[in-house]
Amino acid sequence: MIYRDFQDLKLSALGMGAMRLPVIDGDDSKVDTAAAEEMIAYAMEHGINYYDTAWGYHSGQSELVMGNALKKYPRENYYLATKFPGYDLSNMDKVETIFEEQLKKCQVEYFDFYLFHNVCEMNIDAYLDEKYGIYEYLIEQKKNGRIRHLGFSAHGSYDVIKRFLDAYGKDMEFCQLQLNYLDWSFQDAKAKVELLKEHDIPVWVMEPLRGGKLASLSEENTKKLRAMRPDEETPAWAFRFLQSLPEVKVVLSGMSNMEQLQANIRTYEEDKPLSGEEMKNLLDIADSMLKKKTLPCTACHYCVSHCPQELDIPELLNLYNEHCFTEGGFIAPMALSSYPDDKKPSACIGCRSCEAVCPQQIKISEAMSDFAEKMGM
Repeated sequence: MIYRDFQDLKLSALGMGAMRLPVIDGDDSKVDTAAAEEMIAYAMEHGINYYDTAWGYHSGQSELVMGNALKKYPRENYYLATKFPGYDLSNMDKVETIFEEQLKKCQVEYFDFYLFHNVCEMNIDAYLDEKYGIYEYLIEQKKNGRIRHLGFSAHGSYDVIKRFLDAYGKDMEFCQLQLNYLDWSFQDAKAKVELLKEHDIPVWVMEPLRGGKLASLSEENTKKLRAMRPDEETPAWAFRFLQSLPEVKVVLSGMSNMEQLQANIRTYEEDKPLSGEEMKNLLDIADSMLKKKTLPCTACHYCVSHCPQELDIPELLNLYNEHCFTEGGFIAPMALSSYPDDKKPSACIGCRSCEAVCPQQIKISEAMSDFAEKMGM
């Protein structure tokens, strides 16, 4: 396992994200505890020492699962991160209640890393509003040793991140960004990394494979990668890209099965950053992918609990992207034919409740309307 220096710590360059743990019968709220604990044991045995969870992952089950699994190990053997769930504005006045509950759920006396979760356009005003006392409370917990390192994650624009840094940057020790070779230009990640560098804030990476979309590419693009490195698997290119960025300390991957975990650990047995030519070719591939119309859904499932129609929004957006990518085709119509009418995109009532908690700021209601029209519903 490769390790990166962070202050006086040595962190595994690959961290285990707990947003996509194995589940039972495809139900995101039902974590397969036995399979998850087996994966965590394997990760610990193979040198992963950084584990990232959050209040809302797996409908609140992720922190519980991680707490139960990690309590078997000496506390000094791992670093645990979780977050204040400001992606939901109804939580803003509950920072103390939530923090205390998180300690109980994770069965720890302190968090090694704690984050303001998902700083973005919809919550920046609330995060900066002194009446909620979020910043003051978290700073106090750090002084008391219950938070060892304080940072933030961000899906917001460059301007939003800059505004947050202008207010709290002096106390932020790290930032967790959605960063991969597709978003290097698509979500302005390059500029965001440069901004953080100006503040001497290292980068933690989320969505290195962009919700799995970079785990497999088209046959044409796969051939281009194989021509450069015949023995490198497609998912590894996303990690090699990140190994090429000196600002990156920890890469979090939400692994759903043992095979993914083992493959990623093999990748992180050695540093193999890209050459200048390889970097150029990889970014050219990303540009070619972005020419096709897709929505940047990462299947975080925040939207699902806010939908009054109880639509499986991530899956519908996945089908929508598939339909747009292929400019038609049979896959989306075939899949939707098995859906009851009240679960199809046409069932969306356009209330936009889902959009209020979407980290990617996707205009979901417009996508559902367009999808329904394309499907002749």
